[in-house]
Amino acid sequence: MRVCSVVGARPQFIKAATVSRKLRDVGEEVLVHTGQHYDKEMSDVFFDELDIPEPEYNLGVESDTHGRQTARMIAELEPVIEETDPDAILLYGDTNSTLAGAIVGSKRDVVVAHVEAGLRSGNRDMPEEINRILTDHASDMCFAPSKAAVEALANEGIVDGVHWTGDVMYDAILAARERARESTTILEDLGLTDDEFILTTVHRASNTDDRDNLEAILDGLASAPLPVVFPAHPRTVDCLESYGLWERANEELEIVEPLGYLDFVRLLDGAERVATDSGGVQKEAFFLGTRCLTMREETEWTETVDCGWNQLVGPNTDLIREALVTDWELDPRPQPYGDGSASDRIVALLQDELEAVDPEQRIKAPSLD
Repeated sequence: MRVCSVVGARPQFIKAATVSRKLRDVGEEVLVHTGQHYDKEMSDVFFDELDIPEPEYNLGVESDTHGRQTARMIAELEPVIEETDPDAILLYGDTNSTLAGAIVGSKRDVVVAHVEAGLRSGNRDMPEEINRILTDHASDMCFAPSKAAVEALANEGIVDGVHWTGDVMYDAILAARERARESTTILEDLGLTDDEFILTTVHRASNTDDRDNLEAILDGLASAPLPVVFPAHPRTVDCLESYGLWERANEELEIVEPLGYLDFVRLLDGAERVATDSGGVQKEAFFLGTRCLTMREETEWTETVDCGWNQLVGPNTDLIREALVTDWELDPRPQPYGDGSASDRIVALLQDELEAVDPEQRIKAPSLD
């Protein structure tokens, strides 16, 4: 069994880490990095920290418009698929790298498998929403992280090849939390104490590319009752500078360079709450038992809102302020995203689909049903 895994952005590196280890125990993996996140802080450090094997291919496709970037990825990826001749192409999440892999795979005699299938925000203005919809419809195997995702696929007529596996991010966070507590000194380095700071991340284009939205978020965060630690995405820094907000942001918030995964997990684990526009951070906060306020109008992770651990506040100053100071009531956390064995299920399903089942190598995973 030969599987080509395509990654390009840091959340994908995290998801791929747990699956890649399982894959390489029972088959052959060809890891392709599109280059979508290409600087040292946004890419290489994740491979180092998570013990991910060095990619066999780095396509070197960097930032551009969505259309041009995706087109370049398609053009660069197709020769790799021709050369390596995999049985399946494994895709993660909702980036341009994901869509490029789905298009290339769907045009060739290769099984297209999508991890995090079925997520829907309902907002088609988000490039990520279009990417995930198109990828799901081009995929032969859809690995859904939750029952809600399975239902979303069924509503679009996708029922064959759909599997509820649980969420690979849960697998990853369970391992990373303990490693982070043992190895990182980020709290000491920043002079922080558990539960006495707020963590924030802002990177989504709908917020960074709109001056009013970014300023509203800054106004809301500036009123926080605790210090606000802000690992700033390079694009967000550029926007703050171009809008004339950089000096104020530095005065009001504790801005730090982008962090490695273990440092970030430790901050998220230790934060009193987190304010974010990231889909992945919402879910990681839920896994770690950290209150979350989401500075978007919608979320793919509706289960986190339904059970009260996540509040949608949008780029709204007043709602952000209120959510930063209110100790809202928390229900016991349910487990809508599985039991931390999603990687085992994914590899076992790939073995079955590709008829690569050697009894001695068969991955065994408990059923979620």
